[in-house]
Amino acid sequence: MATAIPRISGVSLCQQYRAAGKTAPVLMITAKDATPDKVIGLDAGADDYLVKPIDIVEFMARVRALRRRSPLWQGDTLCLADLELHLDRLILERQGAIVSLSSQEFQLLEYFMRHPKQVLTRNQIEQAVWEWGSEPESNSITVLVRKLRQRLQTLAAAHWIETVYGMGYRLNPPEPS
Repeated sequence: MATAIPRISGVSLCQQYRAAGKTAPVLMITAKDATPDKVIGLDAGADDYLVKPIDIVEFMARVRALRRRSPLWQGDTLCLADLELHLDRLILERQGAIVSLSSQEFQLLEYFMRHPKQVLTRNQIEQAVWEWGSEPESNSITVLVRKLRQRLQTLAAAHWIETVYGMGYRLNPPEPS
């Protein structure tokens, strides 16, 4: 999804994104083609840099390369213990049982699975799940976590999400036996 960035440069946006602890690959696409501009973009946190106009075949190849280099990329499935999140189909699978997820439930679980055993604050979750410039209602995160737990309950995994009182939430998959 391409979005115009009002009143903020792509470099500043990338710096803010990285400062927020986000680790997803960033491909910067810009008309600035001078070497110093490329260096600034890459030093700001971009993983790759393309100059407009872009060739769609090269663009797709660079996206595939970024996916391969991502340490958590496992094809179209993110795995944690015996839980499989199918990134291409928005479904969750455990031991052959399949659950469909809403878009926000999917985003939240993906964020948890990319940060297992880490306490994620409400602010971190808000930034990961809600669009830039939109703010959730005061209880939206609590409601979303409850809905995700209900989905996980159908897979006997609701206990995987732990509430860390006064701090946030943590995804605790069971230790391998």
